[in-house]
Amino acid sequence: MTASPHDGNSDATLHLVPDAPNDPAPNPHATAEQVEAARSDTKLAQVLYHDWEAETYDDKWSISYDERCIDYARGRFDQAVSGQPSAQDALPHGRALELGCGTGFFLLNLMQAGVADKGSVTDLSPGMVKVALRNAEHLNLDVDGRVADAETIPYEDNTFDLVVGHAVLHHIPDVEQSLREVLRVLKPGGRFVFAGEPTTIGNFYARWLGRLTWEATTRATKLPFLASWRKPQEELDESSRAAALEAVVDLHTFDPTDLENIARSAGAVEVQAQTEEFAAALLGWPVRTFEAAVPAEKLGWNWARFAFGGWKTLSWVDENVLEHVVPRSFFYNVMITGVKSD
Repeated sequence: MTASPHDGNSDATLHLVPDAPNDPAPNPHATAEQVEAARSDTKLAQVLYHDWEAETYDDKWSISYDERCIDYARGRFDQAVSGQPSAQDALPHGRALELGCGTGFFLLNLMQAGVADKGSVTDLSPGMVKVALRNAEHLNLDVDGRVADAETIPYEDNTFDLVVGHAVLHHIPDVEQSLREVLRVLKPGGRFVFAGEPTTIGNFYARWLGRLTWEATTRATKLPFLASWRKPQEELDESSRAAALEAVVDLHTFDPTDLENIARSAGAVEVQAQTEEFAAALLGWPVRTFEAAVPAEKLGWNWARFAFGGWKTLSWVDENVLEHVVPRSFFYNVMITGVKSD
Protein backbone atom coordinates (compact mmCIF):
# COMPACT_ATOMS: atom_id res chain seq x y z
CA MET A 1 0.00 0.00 0.00
CA THR A 2 1.27 3.47 -0.73
CA ALA A 3 2.12 5.93 2.00
CA SER A 4 0.67 9.39 2.28
CA PRO A 5 2.30 11.90 -0.08
CA HIS A 6 2.19 14.60 2.56
CA ASP A 7 5.25 15.65 4.49
CA GLY A 8 4.62 15.53 8.23
CA ASN A 9 6.88 18.55 8.78
CA SER A 10 4.89 20.97 6.64
CA ASP A 11 4.25 24.42 8.10
CA ALA A 12 1.13 25.10 6.04
CA THR A 13 -1.22 27.72 7.49
CA LEU A 14 -4.28 26.34 9.26
CA HIS A 15 -7.64 27.68 8.10
CA LEU A 16 -9.80 27.92 11.20
CA VAL A 17 -13.24 29.41 10.70
CA PRO A 18 -13.33 33.15 11.47
CA ASP A 19 -15.35 32.91 14.70
CA ALA A 20 -13.45 29.94 16.12
CA PRO A 21 -11.84 30.38 19.55
CA ASN A 22 -8.14 29.79 19.99
CA ASP A 23 -7.81 26.05 19.66
CA PRO A 24 -5.58 24.09 22.04
CA ALA A 25 -2.19 22.95 20.80
CA PRO A 26 -1.58 19.28 19.99
CA ASN A 27 0.08 17.10 22.64
CA PRO A 28 1.82 14.39 20.60
CA HIS A 29 3.61 12.56 23.43
CA ALA A 30 1.44 11.63 26.39
CA THR A 31 3.31 10.68 29.56
CA ALA A 32 2.63 7.51 31.52
CA GLU A 33 0.89 9.69 34.14
CA GLN A 34 -1.39 11.24 31.52
CA VAL A 35 -2.23 7.81 30.14
CA GLU A 36 -3.15 6.67 33.64
CA ALA A 37 -5.38 9.73 34.16
CA ALA A 38 -7.04 9.11 30.81
CA ARG A 39 -8.21 5.66 31.90
CA SER A 40 -10.97 7.33 33.89
CA ASP A 41 -11.58 10.26 31.49
CA THR A 42 -12.83 9.11 28.11
CA LYS A 43 -12.55 12.45 26.34
CA LEU A 44 -9.06 13.12 27.68
CA ALA A 45 -8.12 9.68 26.33
CA GLN A 46 -9.54 10.62 22.93
CA VAL A 47 -7.42 13.76 22.77
CA LEU A 48 -4.20 12.12 24.00
CA TYR A 49 -4.49 9.06 21.78
CA HIS A 50 -5.38 10.90 18.59
CA ASP A 51 -2.83 13.68 19.17
CA TRP A 52 -0.29 10.91 19.65
CA GLU A 53 -1.26 9.27 16.38
CA ALA A 54 -1.88 12.37 14.23
CA GLU A 55 1.47 12.86 12.49
CA THR A 56 1.93 9.17 11.68
CA TYR A 57 -1.70 8.14 11.20
CA ASP A 58 -1.75 8.31 7.40
CA ASP A 59 1.31 6.11 7.14
CA LYS A 60 0.07 3.69 9.81
CA TRP A 61 -3.20 3.06 7.97
CA SER A 62 -1.80 3.44 4.44
CA ILE A 63 -3.97 6.51 3.85
CA SER A 64 -3.36 8.54 0.73
CA TYR A 65 -5.20 11.19 -1.27
CA ASP A 66 -4.76 9.68 -4.69
CA GLU A 67 -6.90 7.44 -6.91
CA ARG A 68 -6.61 4.44 -4.59
CA CYS A 69 -8.19 6.10 -1.57
CA ILE A 70 -10.47 8.38 -3.61
CA ASP A 71 -12.03 5.24 -5.10
CA TYR A 72 -12.20 3.61 -1.66
CA ALA A 73 -13.93 6.58 -0.01
CA ARG A 74 -16.39 7.01 -2.89
CA GLY A 75 -17.06 3.28 -2.81
CA ARG A 76 -17.99 3.44 0.88
CA PHE A 77 -20.28 6.41 0.23
CA ASP A 78 -21.98 4.71 -2.72
CA GLN A 79 -22.43 1.45 -0.82
CA ALA A 80 -23.90 3.23 2.20
CA VAL A 81 -26.55 4.99 0.08
CA SER A 82 -27.19 2.10 -2.32
CA GLY A 83 -30.85 1.69 -3.13
CA GLN A 84 -31.56 5.37 -2.48
CA PRO A 85 -31.43 7.13 -5.89
CA SER A 86 -32.06 10.56 -4.35
CA ALA A 87 -28.64 10.33 -2.67
CA GLN A 88 -26.86 10.25 -6.03
CA ASP A 89 -29.18 12.86 -7.57
CA ALA A 90 -28.10 15.37 -4.89
CA LEU A 91 -24.41 15.27 -5.89
CA PRO A 92 -22.36 17.32 -5.58
CA HIS A 93 -23.39 18.65 -2.19
CA GLY A 94 -22.56 22.29 -1.55
CA ARG A 95 -21.06 22.11 1.93
CA ALA A 96 -20.11 19.01 3.89
CA LEU A 97 -18.94 18.46 7.46
CA GLU A 98 -16.71 15.63 8.61
CA LEU A 99 -17.24 14.65 12.23
CA GLY A 100 -14.19 13.18 13.96
CA CYS A 101 -12.16 13.94 10.86
CA GLY A 102 -8.86 12.39 11.86
CA THR A 103 -6.43 13.39 9.13
CA GLY A 104 -9.32 14.19 6.76
CA PHE A 105 -9.24 10.87 4.93
CA PHE A 106 -12.96 10.50 4.28
CA LEU A 107 -14.07 14.05 3.48
CA LEU A 108 -10.99 15.11 1.49
CA ASN A 109 -11.18 12.04 -0.72
CA LEU A 110 -14.94 12.41 -1.13
CA MET A 111 -14.45 16.03 -2.19
CA GLN A 112 -11.91 14.89 -4.77
CA ALA A 113 -14.49 12.32 -5.94
CA GLY A 114 -17.04 15.07 -6.56
CA VAL A 115 -19.30 14.43 -3.56
CA ALA A 116 -19.01 17.95 -2.09
CA ASP A 117 -17.67 21.34 -3.15
CA LYS A 118 -16.72 22.83 0.23
CA GLY A 119 -15.85 21.19 3.54
CA SER A 120 -15.46 21.66 7.27
CA VAL A 121 -13.51 19.28 9.49
CA THR A 122 -13.95 18.77 13.24
CA ASP A 123 -12.23 16.56 15.76
CA LEU A 124 -11.72 16.51 19.51
CA SER A 125 -7.98 16.15 18.82
CA PRO A 126 -6.12 19.38 17.94
CA GLY A 127 -3.40 17.29 16.32
CA MET A 128 -5.83 15.62 13.94
CA VAL A 129 -7.45 18.92 12.93
CA LYS A 130 -4.00 20.35 12.25
CA VAL A 131 -3.04 17.45 9.97
CA ALA A 132 -6.44 17.40 8.21
CA LEU A 133 -6.19 21.10 7.38
CA ARG A 134 -2.62 20.67 6.19
CA ASN A 135 -3.70 17.83 3.93
CA ALA A 136 -6.56 19.94 2.57
CA GLU A 137 -4.18 22.79 1.81
CA HIS A 138 -1.82 20.48 -0.05
CA LEU A 139 -4.78 19.31 -2.13
CA ASN A 140 -6.04 22.88 -2.76
CA LEU A 141 -9.43 22.03 -1.28
CA ASP A 142 -11.77 24.63 0.25
CA VAL A 143 -11.84 23.38 3.85
CA ASP A 144 -11.99 25.02 7.28
CA GLY A 145 -11.73 23.35 10.66
CA ARG A 146 -12.62 23.38 14.34
CA VAL A 147 -11.50 21.47 17.40
CA ALA A 148 -14.90 20.25 18.52
CA ASP A 149 -16.86 17.74 20.60
CA ALA A 150 -19.16 15.60 18.45
CA GLU A 151 -21.88 15.82 21.10
CA THR A 152 -22.00 19.64 20.86
CA ILE A 153 -21.16 20.54 17.26
CA PRO A 154 -20.15 24.25 17.10
CA TYR A 155 -22.12 25.21 13.99
CA GLU A 156 -25.51 26.82 13.52
CA ASP A 157 -28.70 24.94 12.70
CA ASN A 158 -29.29 24.06 9.04
CA THR A 159 -25.69 24.73 7.95
CA PHE A 160 -24.63 21.63 6.00
CA ASP A 161 -25.93 19.66 3.04
CA LEU A 162 -24.01 16.54 4.08
CA VAL A 163 -22.34 15.21 7.24
CA VAL A 164 -19.87 12.34 6.97
CA GLY A 165 -17.58 10.40 9.24
CA HIS A 166 -15.33 7.37 9.10
CA ALA A 167 -14.58 5.22 12.17
CA VAL A 168 -15.84 7.93 14.54
CA LEU A 169 -19.15 6.87 16.09
CA HIS A 170 -17.53 4.15 18.19
CA HIS A 171 -15.40 6.82 19.89
CA ILE A 172 -18.36 8.99 20.96
CA PRO A 173 -19.81 8.39 24.45
CA ASP A 174 -23.41 9.30 23.52
CA VAL A 175 -23.95 8.25 19.91
CA GLU A 176 -27.62 9.16 19.84
CA GLN A 177 -26.91 12.67 21.14
CA SER A 178 -24.24 13.10 18.50
CA LEU A 179 -26.65 12.03 15.75
CA ARG A 180 -29.19 14.54 17.08
CA GLU A 181 -26.51 17.21 16.70
CA VAL A 182 -25.76 15.97 13.19
CA LEU A 183 -29.42 16.33 12.26
CA ARG A 184 -29.53 19.79 13.84
CA VAL A 185 -26.69 21.16 11.71
CA LEU A 186 -27.98 19.48 8.53
CA LYS A 187 -30.30 21.40 6.26
CA PRO A 188 -33.78 19.89 5.80
CA GLY A 189 -33.38 16.97 3.41
CA GLY A 190 -29.65 16.78 4.17
CA ARG A 191 -27.99 13.42 4.56
CA PHE A 192 -25.42 11.84 6.86
CA VAL A 193 -23.13 8.94 5.95
CA PHE A 194 -20.94 7.22 8.54
CA ALA A 195 -18.71 4.31 7.53
CA GLY A 196 -15.96 2.17 9.03
CA GLU A 197 -17.69 1.38 12.35
CA PRO A 198 -16.88 -1.95 14.03
CA THR A 199 -19.57 -4.57 14.44
CA THR A 200 -19.69 -6.42 17.75
CA ILE A 201 -18.84 -9.82 16.27
CA GLY A 202 -16.32 -8.41 13.80
CA ASN A 203 -14.49 -6.49 16.49
CA PHE A 204 -14.14 -9.65 18.59
CA TYR A 205 -12.32 -11.66 15.95
CA ALA A 206 -10.35 -8.67 14.61
CA ARG A 207 -8.94 -7.80 18.04
CA TRP A 208 -7.89 -11.37 18.68
CA LEU A 209 -6.17 -11.56 15.30
CA GLY A 210 -4.36 -8.29 16.07
CA ARG A 211 -3.19 -9.46 19.50
CA LEU A 212 -1.97 -12.80 18.19
CA THR A 213 -0.09 -11.16 15.32
CA TRP A 214 1.55 -8.60 17.63
CA GLU A 215 2.66 -11.27 20.10
CA ALA A 216 3.98 -13.57 17.38
CA THR A 217 5.86 -10.79 15.59
CA THR A 218 7.44 -9.19 18.67
CA ARG A 219 8.48 -12.59 20.01
CA ALA A 220 9.90 -13.79 16.68
CA THR A 221 11.95 -10.63 16.16
CA LYS A 222 13.76 -11.27 19.45
CA LEU A 223 15.55 -14.12 17.69
CA PRO A 224 19.11 -13.10 16.68
CA PHE A 225 18.69 -13.84 12.97
CA LEU A 226 15.55 -11.65 12.86
CA ALA A 227 16.98 -8.78 14.92
CA SER A 228 16.98 -6.42 11.94
CA TRP A 229 13.20 -6.83 11.74
CA ARG A 230 12.70 -5.62 15.32
CA LYS A 231 11.79 -2.04 16.08
CA PRO A 232 13.73 -0.32 18.88
CA GLN A 233 12.28 -1.25 22.26
CA GLU A 234 11.44 2.40 22.92
CA GLU A 235 9.17 2.45 19.85
CA LEU A 236 7.54 -0.84 20.84
CA ASP A 237 6.93 0.48 24.36
CA GLU A 238 5.37 3.65 22.93
CA SER A 239 3.15 1.52 20.69
CA SER A 240 2.09 -0.48 23.75
CA ARG A 241 1.18 2.72 25.62
CA ALA A 242 -0.77 3.88 22.58
CA ALA A 243 -2.55 0.51 22.53
CA ALA A 244 -3.47 1.01 26.19
CA LEU A 245 -5.09 4.32 25.26
CA GLU A 246 -6.79 2.71 22.26
CA ALA A 247 -8.52 0.31 24.64
CA VAL A 248 -9.98 3.35 26.42
CA VAL A 249 -11.03 5.34 23.33
CA ASP A 250 -12.84 2.49 21.55
CA LEU A 251 -16.14 2.77 23.42
CA HIS A 252 -18.66 0.91 21.29
CA THR A 253 -19.24 -1.85 18.83
CA PHE A 254 -22.50 -2.06 16.93
CA ASP A 255 -25.07 -4.56 15.83
CA PRO A 256 -26.29 -3.17 12.47
CA THR A 257 -29.97 -3.30 13.47
CA ASP A 258 -29.26 -1.59 16.79
CA LEU A 259 -27.39 1.19 14.99
CA GLU A 260 -30.36 1.73 12.67
CA ASN A 261 -32.61 2.02 15.72
CA ILE A 262 -30.29 4.59 17.34
CA ALA A 263 -30.39 6.72 14.17
CA ARG A 264 -34.19 6.56 14.02
CA SER A 265 -34.45 7.42 17.71
CA ALA A 266 -32.29 10.49 17.04
CA GLY A 267 -34.87 11.63 14.48
CA ALA A 268 -33.44 10.46 11.14
CA VAL A 269 -35.57 9.12 8.31
CA GLU A 270 -34.62 6.89 5.36
CA VAL A 271 -32.22 5.08 7.70
CA GLN A 272 -30.20 2.19 6.27
CA ALA A 273 -27.22 0.18 7.52
CA GLN A 274 -24.88 -1.86 5.32
CA THR A 275 -21.95 -4.08 6.29
CA GLU A 276 -18.68 -5.03 4.58
CA GLU A 277 -15.37 -6.87 5.09
CA PHE A 278 -15.47 -10.40 6.39
CA ALA A 279 -12.76 -12.33 4.55
CA ALA A 280 -10.98 -9.00 3.90
CA ALA A 281 -10.85 -8.27 7.64
CA LEU A 282 -9.36 -11.69 8.38
CA LEU A 283 -6.40 -10.64 6.22
CA GLY A 284 -6.41 -6.92 6.94
CA TRP A 285 -6.00 -6.98 10.70
CA PRO A 286 -2.93 -9.27 10.78
CA VAL A 287 -1.40 -7.27 7.90
CA ARG A 288 -1.86 -3.89 9.61
CA THR A 289 -0.62 -5.24 12.94
CA PHE A 290 2.48 -6.72 11.35
CA GLU A 291 3.18 -3.42 9.59
CA ALA A 292 3.00 -1.61 12.95
CA ALA A 293 5.38 -4.07 14.61
CA VAL A 294 8.32 -4.04 12.18
CA PRO A 295 10.51 -1.25 10.74
CA ALA A 296 8.82 0.43 7.79
CA GLU A 297 11.93 0.14 5.61
CA LYS A 298 11.60 -3.66 5.70
CA LEU A 299 8.30 -3.51 3.82
CA GLY A 300 8.82 -2.74 0.17
CA TRP A 301 6.67 -2.55 -2.92
CA ASN A 302 6.10 -6.31 -3.13
CA TRP A 303 4.63 -6.30 0.36
CA ALA A 304 2.42 -3.32 -0.51
CA ARG A 305 1.20 -5.08 -3.64
CA PHE A 306 0.43 -8.25 -1.67
CA ALA A 307 -1.39 -6.37 1.10
CA PHE A 308 -3.52 -4.19 -1.15
CA GLY A 309 -4.06 -6.86 -3.78
CA GLY A 310 -5.06 -9.41 -1.18
CA TRP A 311 -7.49 -6.98 0.43
CA LYS A 312 -9.08 -6.15 -2.95
CA THR A 313 -9.44 -9.82 -3.88
CA LEU A 314 -11.04 -10.76 -0.59
CA SER A 315 -13.28 -7.68 -0.71
CA TRP A 316 -14.54 -8.95 -4.07
CA VAL A 317 -15.27 -12.32 -2.46
CA ASP A 318 -17.12 -10.55 0.35
CA GLU A 319 -19.23 -8.43 -2.00
CA ASN A 320 -20.03 -11.09 -4.58
CA VAL A 321 -20.23 -14.27 -2.51
CA LEU A 322 -20.20 -13.95 1.26
CA GLU A 323 -22.67 -11.07 1.56
CA HIS A 324 -25.28 -13.45 0.14
CA VAL A 325 -24.67 -16.25 2.65
CA VAL A 326 -23.13 -14.73 5.81
CA PRO A 327 -25.35 -12.73 8.23
CA ARG A 328 -24.53 -9.01 8.08
CA SER A 329 -23.63 -8.89 11.79
CA PHE A 330 -20.57 -11.12 11.11
CA PHE A 331 -18.92 -8.57 8.83
CA TYR A 332 -16.34 -6.28 10.41
CA ASN A 333 -17.51 -2.84 9.24
CA VAL A 334 -20.96 -1.29 9.43
CA MET A 335 -21.99 1.93 7.67
CA ILE A 336 -25.12 3.96 8.34
CA THR A 337 -26.98 6.65 6.40
CA GLY A 338 -30.06 8.71 7.11
CA VAL A 339 -31.78 11.95 6.17
CA LYS A 340 -33.09 14.97 8.07
CA SER A 341 -36.81 15.25 7.42
CA ASP A 342 -38.01 18.28 5.45
